[in-house]
Amino acid sequence: MGYGVKIQRVDRGQTKSFYVNFPAAIAEAANVVKGEAWEWFIEDRNTFLIQRKKSQKSLRKKRKKTLS
Repeated sequence: MGYGVKIQRVDRGQTKSFYVNFPAAIAEAANVVKGEAWEWFIEDRNTFLIQRKKSQKSLRKKRKKTLS
């Protein structure tokens, strides 16, 4: 399942910026923190990737190996 977002454009005199908002459910699931550094990668015109500059520990619990 995906989450739809709209790109916002803000013009301030000589400069313009575009903003993308994370849906709250995505931000909470990824444990996003205010002010955290991320970076964008352009794979092609239709595919953009975003990743943290500094990785965090996985939210998945590791399964213990059992000896049989």
